[in-house]
Amino acid sequence: MAWSPIHAQTQAVETAPAEVRAALPGATLVGATRLRVWGFAVYDARLWAMPGFQPAAYATEAFALELRYLRDFSREDIARRSLQEMGRTTKLPDGVAQRWQEALQAVLPDVRAGDRITGIYQPRGATPAARFVANGQPVGEVRDGDFARLFFGIWLSPQTSEPAMRQALLGAPAP
Repeated sequence: MAWSPIHAQTQAVETAPAEVRAALPGATLVGATRLRVWGFAVYDARLWAMPGFQPAAYATEAFALELRYLRDFSREDIARRSLQEMGRTTKLPDGVAQRWQEALQAVLPDVRAGDRITGIYQPRGATPAARFVANGQPVGEVRDGDFARLFFGIWLSPQTSEPAMRQALLGAPAP
């Protein structure tokens, strides 16, 4: 996989999507990048967070991760790949992995090129959660703090399989 930063000049003027503005009033664009696999563009990713967002403490702060798909994928493929990436950072017991895959398949839609899924991370409250919005419409949430932290860790954890992607999303200069 290869990640390429999206032009920094456009980042400063972008307005957050409605679902991000509703969940995180005042959120700004932290960073953006494009996922390419074997030369094919897969999706554009943008990270939205409140001013003062601390990348080192990403799992303790609310934020939104927006993915605009550039190819078609089934919900099963998205869920399966997500669980593979989540399992890179910690061993997932079979029962947990199966439950999380089913939860993802229940909340995520199949996507077509041009579709947008926004994941909103809410680490505080009685039950931390990952909420999902597809093309501006709520599609569900997974109320499990471990799931939410590991799911968004696919992109933001220091143990991500794509450190350059993480840097671009966090607005850090490339090494």
